[in-house]
Order: sequence, then structure tokens, then C-alpha cells
Amino acid sequence: MELKEFIESYREAFGDTAQLPLLFGYSDTPVAQTAKIGGCFFKGLQAAREGTPVSLSAEVIGCGGGKLYTGFSDMPERVPKFVSLTEKYKRTPEMVADYVKRLEMPRSSKPYLNFVRIDQAESFEGFEGVMFYATPDMLAGLCGWAFYDTNEPDAVSAQFGSGCSTVVSMTVVENARGGHRCFLGLFDPSVRPWVGKDELSFTVPMSRFTVMLDTMRECFLFGSHAWERVKERL
Repeated sequence: MELKEFIESYREAFGDTAQLPLLFGYSDTPVAQTAKIGGCFFKGLQAAREGTPVSLSAEVIGCGGGKLYTGFSDMPERVPKFVSLTEKYKRTPEMVADYVKRLEMPRSSKPYLNFVRIDQAESFEGFEGVMFYATPDMLAGLCGWAFYDTNEPDAVSAQFGSGCSTVVSMTVVENARGGHRCFLGLFDPSVRPWVGKDELSFTVPMSRFTVMLDTMRECFLFGSHAWERVKERL
């Protein structure tokens, strides 16, 4: 399924008013001139959601954690204590350091990370993953689609992490492995002010998305009485 065909199928499945997902991936040159974003860079992704591409870099991202989880820097020395003792998201700094180590986020070899609404892209080529901003009803559809062709217990995974780590880091690492996991995210209280109160993220690595594209129209999203009832209120 090509990009334009997916958009048509997506709107048929979720309704014409459903928000289109974002594609994200690295490049040697920016696709847009993006001003520096102080604090959480998710506040800057609103532009991408509205159709204006966003190009992040070490210079654009003002948050040390954001630079770390997008692969633009090593872990700042202050991060473990800040996440544990100030934000109180983990009991000890050592747990934070262990989490970052296990995440295995590589340093990016390219200086820009671009977020592009899917209808502003020409193809899926060159992207790491697809990010959906999803309400509970949308999550029901997206998760069900991901579960359709597999019995793997971690087909959809919800893990601890900042917004940027659950969206970018986990997806990038999974895509590099050629993996199958999709990720729920945006549970982090620090990112919540920058997304809708009824929204979470559902992120699919391209290694998995290319497979799911082939099964989309086979699953309950099309021709299912149960889904039609849900779709009526989307």
C-alpha cells in the first residue's frame, strides 16, 4: 500500500475528521527552518500536526533529555538525579541511569530529525516511524489493527519513559532491529501539558508499519459492525 492509498484507507477507517499521523526520520538537511524550542519539544510539534514540517536538531531542542532521547547527545550528567530527585519519576538516580543504558538509543549520524504530517510527505522512504495522536476510541482501532496478524504478547508495548523516549527512542531502536513492537506513549506528566487531555501516542516503527499496511483492509476496521458503532462517535 502506497502513502496516498493509506491516507484514503485511514480516513475511510477512522473518519474524515481523524487527525492524520506524523512521519519522523533523520536527514542530513532540514526540511524546515525551526526556531529553538525551550523546554519540551512537543510544544513545537503542534506545527507539524497542523501541516507545517518541523526539523529538530541539537540546536533546536532546548531540553537536555530531549537531545538525549533523539540521539543528538550523550546523557547529561544531571539527568539521573533530576529525573529521580526533582521530577520523582524513578526511586533512585541509579534506576534512571540503568533505564537509559537499557534503552540503547544510538547517537544519530545525521543532524536533523524531521516530523512531517503524512499528507505532506511524498513517500514512506527515509522515515523511522509513524506517530498517531490518539483518543481511546482511536487507540481501540490502532491496537486492534496491530494485534490482527500476530499473537506476540508485546505487539503493543507501554513502557516507562519521557514523551520523547517513548515516541522517538523506542521506535528508532525497534526499527533498527527490524522489530514488531508498537508503542503507547505520552504518559509522562512533563509532556502532558503539550498534548490534548484525551490523547496518547501510538507509534509504529517502519519495520512493522510496512507489514501492517498489507493487513489493514483485512481487519475489523473495514466491514465490521462493532467498529462502525465506534466510528460513529469518532
